[in-house]
Amino acid sequence: MTLAAATNEHLANLSNTLIYSSMAVYTLAFFAYIAEWLFGSRSKVARTAAALTGDSAKKKAAAPAVTVQQAGGTAVLERPRVVVRASAGSRDVPDGPGAHGGDEQGDLYGRIAISLTVLAFAVEFAGVLTRALSVQRAPWGNMYEFNITFSTVAVGVYLVLLALRKNIRWLGLFLTTTVLLDLGLAVTVLYTASDQLVPALHSYWLYIHVSTAILCGAVFYVGAVATILYLFKDSYENKLAGGGRPGTFATSVMERLPASASLDKFAYRINAAVFPLWTFTIIAGAIWAGDAWGRYWGWDPKETWSFITWVAYAGYLHARATAGWKGRKAAYLAMIAFGCWLFNYYGVNIFVSGKHSYAGV
Repeated sequence: MTLAAATNEHLANLSNTLIYSSMAVYTLAFFAYIAEWLFGSRSKVARTAAALTGDSAKKKAAAPAVTVQQAGGTAVLERPRVVVRASAGSRDVPDGPGAHGGDEQGDLYGRIAISLTVLAFAVEFAGVLTRALSVQRAPWGNMYEFNITFSTVAVGVYLVLLALRKNIRWLGLFLTTTVLLDLGLAVTVLYTASDQLVPALHSYWLYIHVSTAILCGAVFYVGAVATILYLFKDSYENKLAGGGRPGTFATSVMERLPASASLDKFAYRINAAVFPLWTFTIIAGAIWAGDAWGRYWGWDPKETWSFITWVAYAGYLHARATAGWKGRKAAYLAMIAFGCWLFNYYGVNIFVSGKHSYAGV
């Protein structure tokens, strides 16, 4: 039997259809998240400005009361706002009300967006699964398969975090935007027809090593989004603290996000949690290399950049544990580390030849 005959073309075509269908649903989710940001109330922002200018709102934040409002005859409890210590240690800044702006209409659009995200995740997961079934192997043997699996896992990480802590819906718009870009790149530039792999990749280590690499990348991505937002929010807070007046659009967006300290802490915890798994990923790859090539480490470009990424994230975590390297300095290190991860995947696979090149794009 030839390799081509071993591919179930019906399942392969079904997988392609499901991936395109998931992109359509992700697009609907994207517009729902946009609606959440646009139509959510703007009357409940300016919390950061109030805290930094030292008016009475700051005193109220120290002992918030739960109020009851009447909404169509139904009593609605308004959550007290959370006050956190900023990373600079010199100001108390409350978390924003979220993308919905704290009102019922915005929250409705947000719930619709989450429902569509769950549906898109299910459809994309089905596309990845049928891709695997079409060739009876793990669905991450080339860059196209890695991309569709990566975006599926990234959305899965978001949904799990959303279930664990309810105040990260602000990630949704940024997530769906980059997932659509990722899938667009996958189905155009990186698309590879469903086929069998070279003998060296037929190993149980393909399931262990590559799956952990995908999971680590997805979590690192979530941490990177939080870090980017932290940098913007920290600049916004610094501008307010210095007496500046940000524009209306910047105020509307920044005031709905968590405080910079909350974003900073979230990004750190995410990166710290997955770092041991990235360490295991490199070790697993070395063991697989020993089985496949007769040596555990040979400074292949993929191996080298995996180690560089490990060093960069180790440096970031060490910097966070050092008093002088908190806040923006540590955040810059985190972005450099994630940039190393991105280059390890896209740059090395596309522009550099090595032993890992046999899977093709």
